[in-house]
Amino acid sequence: MSSAGNGDSDKLGQRCLASRFLLLLAISFIYNWGALPKGQSRTRQRRTHLGTPVEQISTRLRDVLVPVDGTKASTEAVALACATAKRNKGRVYVVYVIEVPRALALDADLSPEVTRGEEILVLAEQRAQAEDFQVKGELLQARDAGHAIVDEAIERAVDGVILAVAAPQRPMGEGGFAWPRGGKPSPSRPPGEFKLGHVAQYVLENAPCQVWLLRLPAVG
Repeated sequence: MSSAGNGDSDKLGQRCLASRFLLLLAISFIYNWGALPKGQSRTRQRRTHLGTPVEQISTRLRDVLVPVDGTKASTEAVALACATAKRNKGRVYVVYVIEVPRALALDADLSPEVTRGEEILVLAEQRAQAEDFQVKGELLQARDAGHAIVDEAIERAVDGVILAVAAPQRPMGEGGFAWPRGGKPSPSRPPGEFKLGHVAQYVLENAPCQVWLLRLPAVG
């Protein structure tokens, strides 16, 4: 009788220990689950650790190329480039590209476009000064703005290009960068329609460095 009683006591003790273990496990699970932000799942929390943090990407961006076209978005792209380069002790190059029709020589005299380009570069330099930073501006004449931007990025060995694109409500030719074509404005598109322009598309596909697109909030 004593031996049987001891056996039953051992089994009862084992069951109690198992019950306590399961209870502690359940409490731990509930506590950890409640520690998550409201509405966030466990899978979501793990996914936030995947990929490269933005902080690491931005710290790799030292020398930056910024194409400007006179829009507010491109001016703010200059400010963003200055803030990034200043933090990383880099440099900012600003370019304005005039697309020259094939009917004209590449070095043809396009005085109105050159004057406008110089004015836009001055505005870019002023925006940089507001950020307590100096930029180097350059005016280029090329057959294709996208090709010129990529070539400039390669020649200067920049770490990134910051490219402004227009909001859908603003007619900007093909959806970004209304580059002058021999003095003729790019064809407008219906308001509200958004299509990435040929310049931005080419730079995204062919630039050997990082490419940041900046689009300001839509207005209207």
